[in-house]
Amino acid sequence: MNDQNHDDDRRDPEGLTGILEAIEHVIVSARAMPMSSSVLVNRAELLDLVQQAHDILPSQLTEADAVLAAASAEHDAAAAEAEQILASARARAAELVAHEQVVTAAEERAEQILAEAGATAAELRRDADDYCDRRLADFEIDLGRVVAQVQAGRAKLAARLGPPGQSG
Repeated sequence: MNDQNHDDDRRDPEGLTGILEAIEHVIVSARAMPMSSSVLVNRAELLDLVQQAHDILPSQLTEADAVLAAASAEHDAAAAEAEQILASARARAAELVAHEQVVTAAEERAEQILAEAGATAAELRRDADDYCDRRLADFEIDLGRVVAQVQAGRAKLAARLGPPGQSG
């Protein structure tokens, strides 16, 4: 009865691999021809196994095609995602470089503005000092005139009063 179940397994194997194993078993367990490498096999049994292989092969090929298509789709999706990540990284790198260039340009411009402001402040200081010097010189001249007028007024007053010790 155990041989019967084993024979049933060979007649109805699972999948293409099982069918090929069953064919191999039939050939290996076949009765050898005397003085020959040939064997006697049951034609009906082998043809049944070959027919099963033919029947199962299209569904297995369809499944294999589906698996390959799914793998190809996964590969394409991964490649697209990788390309998107690379594009995003390139854009971010360009943005950082541009930002760095903007910052560098802004720092250079700030230094230039500070230098110009320093030069302008120094020029304004010189102009203010020159203005003050001119005003002080004018004031000195005016003050010299006032001093001369004061001295002249005192001299007139002294002449009217006469020499010291004279009262008039």
